[in-house]
Amino acid sequence: MSETLDFAVVGGGIAGSSIAAELARYGRTALFEMERQAGYHTTGRSAAMFAPAYGPGPIRALTRASARFFSDPPDGFCETALLTARDTLLIARADQEAQFEALRRELSVDGDVTVLCAEALGRRYPLLSEGYAAMALLDCNGSDIDVAALHQGFLRSFAKEGGVTHLSAEVLSLRRDGSLWHLTTPAGEFTARTVVNAAGAWGEQLGRLAGAETVGLVPKRRTAMTIAAPDGFETSDYPLIVDVDERFYLKPQANGLLISPANEDPEPPCDVQPDEMDVALCIDRIERAFRLTVRRIESKWSGLRSFVADKCPVVGYSDGAPGFFWFVGQGGYGIQTSPAMARLGAKLVTGGSVPEDILGEGLRAEDLAPNRPALSA
Repeated sequence: MSETLDFAVVGGGIAGSSIAAELARYGRTALFEMERQAGYHTTGRSAAMFAPAYGPGPIRALTRASARFFSDPPDGFCETALLTARDTLLIARADQEAQFEALRRELSVDGDVTVLCAEALGRRYPLLSEGYAAMALLDCNGSDIDVAALHQGFLRSFAKEGGVTHLSAEVLSLRRDGSLWHLTTPAGEFTARTVVNAAGAWGEQLGRLAGAETVGLVPKRRTAMTIAAPDGFETSDYPLIVDVDERFYLKPQANGLLISPANEDPEPPCDVQPDEMDVALCIDRIERAFRLTVRRIESKWSGLRSFVADKCPVVGYSDGAPGFFWFVGQGGYGIQTSPAMARLGAKLVTGGSVPEDILGEGLRAEDLAPNRPALSA
C-alpha cells in the first residue's frame, strides 16, 4: 500500500493529463492510464482545430479562455508552437440555406465570419466541384493544434510538479472507506482522498464502479482517413472545409488531405476501428463536393468522442459518491478547451470557484455540473 494520494486522476488522455498537471500543484497526485501509453485512444487519434466559434456556448467560452495559453504557453512547456493558423470554410448547397442562416446567426454572436457567394468560392477554392456550394462562411480565427506537443507538455508539467504516472493501470475496483477511496489496479493498490474521472469513453463505467450517478455519457465513433493531394496542389494555405450539416470535412495535412464523413455512431468503449461503411460514405461525399477521385486510402483510423445530451462537458463532484469528481464529456472539443478546462476543474476539485477570466467569458459552474437539468431530462 503506497502513501495516500490527495488526487487520483483516472485517464491519461488530454483531459486527465491536463487536470493532473494542475492538481499536482495542490497535493500528491497520480495519473492512472489503462494502456501502455498515455493518449492511446481519442487524444492520439485527433486532428484538432482551435476554433473559437465552434460548439455550444460553454464550449466557446472555454475555448476563448484557452486562447492565451495556446498562443503563449508557459516556459518549457513545449519546444514548438502549439498553433498554426488555418481558416475554416463552412459550405452549403442551395437546399441547405436554412441551416446556413441559422449557423451564420450563431457564429456571428462570438466571432467574425465572412459570407461568400458561389462565384467567390469558385475563384478562391478551385478544389470545390463547380456548382456544388451555393454559399459559405469563412472564419479566419482558427488554427491547427499540435496535439502531440500539447499532450506531452501537460505530461511533462505533471512530472515536474512531482506527479507520478502509472501505465497499464486500469482501475478494476473502487471502494469508499470513510474519507478515502481504495483503488485496485494491475499496478497495485492505492488510496486517495479524491478520484477524478477523466476516463473518456470509459467514464460512465468508472462512475458505476464508484456508485456515482449516471450522466448519460455516450461514446461515438468518428472515422478519418488520409488521401494524396492532386498533383500540383498546394495544401499549406488551404482551409479546413466543412459541410454546414457536418456530414463531411476535408483538411490539408502534411502533403496530403485528411477527410472524414464526420460521423457520430454510438459505440461501447473499445479500441475502435474504422467501419467500411464509414469509408465508403466518406469517399462518396468527398467526391461529390470536390474535384477529387479517391483511388487509394493512404491511412484510416477511428476514435471515440464522448458526449452527454447537451454536448457540454460534465465537470463537478458527484452527488452520490463523495470525493468522486466528474471530468468527462468533452466530445470533439476537449483539446481546444483543455487549458481552461484543466484550470476550472482543478479549482472546483480543491473547493475553489470558477477562475475570474473564465467567469468573464460567461461560463458558470452550473453550466457543466453533473446534476444540471439537461442530463436528467
